[in-house]
Amino acid sequence: MGSITPPSASLPESTSPSLILTHPTPSEQQHTWSLTHPKWGPALTKEAYLARESYLTTVPLAKDGGISHWILTTTTTTSPSPSQSSSENRPILSSCETLRKPCITALPSGDLTKGIAYGIGSVFTDPQFRGRGYADRMLRELGQILSSGDATCSVLYSDIGREFYAKRGWMAFPSGHVAFPPLEKMDGEGGNDKVRRLVGYHELAELCAVDEGLVRGQVIKRARETGKKCVALMPGLEQMLWHLMREDYMTREIFGRTPVTRGAVVGGTGDKRVWAVWTRGYYGGLQSVEGNTLHILRFVVEDEEGMDEEELVGAFRAIIKVAQAEAVEWRSQEVQMWNPSPLLRRVIGRCGIEHSFVERDTESIASLMWYGEGRVEDVEWVANEKYGWC
Repeated sequence: MGSITPPSASLPESTSPSLILTHPTPSEQQHTWSLTHPKWGPALTKEAYLARESYLTTVPLAKDGGISHWILTTTTTTSPSPSQSSSENRPILSSCETLRKPCITALPSGDLTKGIAYGIGSVFTDPQFRGRGYADRMLRELGQILSSGDATCSVLYSDIGREFYAKRGWMAFPSGHVAFPPLEKMDGEGGNDKVRRLVGYHELAELCAVDEGLVRGQVIKRARETGKKCVALMPGLEQMLWHLMREDYMTREIFGRTPVTRGAVVGGTGDKRVWAVWTRGYYGGLQSVEGNTLHILRFVVEDEEGMDEEELVGAFRAIIKVAQAEAVEWRSQEVQMWNPSPLLRRVIGRCGIEHSFVERDTESIASLMWYGEGRVEDVEWVANEKYGWC
């Protein structure tokens, strides 16, 4: 399917000038997706997984060049068959993809600039090519390409611990979460009557527009407080739709239907609203809940300074209980919220809901490479939450 498997002895060294980082042909991309199916698509058949990956190139954020696929290969090829072009007769030594995302940066002066971040995902090396430094070569070249273009930074979420990517320039940032167990909804329990409305697709545009304004304010405030440059990925509508449309594909394949509830809101327009947007991710499918997670993409308190903490505790409890009930219905092992703020950590401790705090050491380690002036060690990542994952 668009690639060859050279004898081990003929593989080039990772330092070889014959290696190039380039974009795959359509058949090479299909081959790469086929290789990654066992790792990232076990809840789907191989055919459904390939269709999902193709579909995800057409959704908001990814379409119109928003996503780019990359392969490390070699300029040295064997002779092609009559049905193959020479570019298709080459080994795929390592592969990844980049997703273009809006971001903002604030200086300690309060000056704010818009920028572009690239989310790097699906870093994969065929097992027969591992241990030769190909992923290292690919990532170093990719970092150089991104830094010479329009990028402010790039982010990735390491599933192999903190050290591998840190040595290549992507510094590991806080990567903790709080986990809540699934729980059947009990009428009249826990203040669920506080939920003003449930979030579906129709509510997203207004909520995301409000949230973008909140994040701009948070980044400026944090930069002034810390005296550091602060960066944030923007929680815009297209960013959220990328997650939710991915979720739709998965749930349609697994359950034969898609969710209606994508979050919950406490408080009305003009009030001090509290709300969350979530998505469901599946690795176990219907066979096992292990690996199935309801992820809170973003938890928002519209007026953190002005809201009474007791009132916030009740709002938080109500929203989480809706999420827990959704986790039961949609075969999720747990509800996760990434990197809650100090305020929310206090609220979680008072909400009376069973929970556990987890510091991730190996999976989904949020990592960032900085391309602007200064060092990445002097940059603070604001709103480092699940919505930024790719």
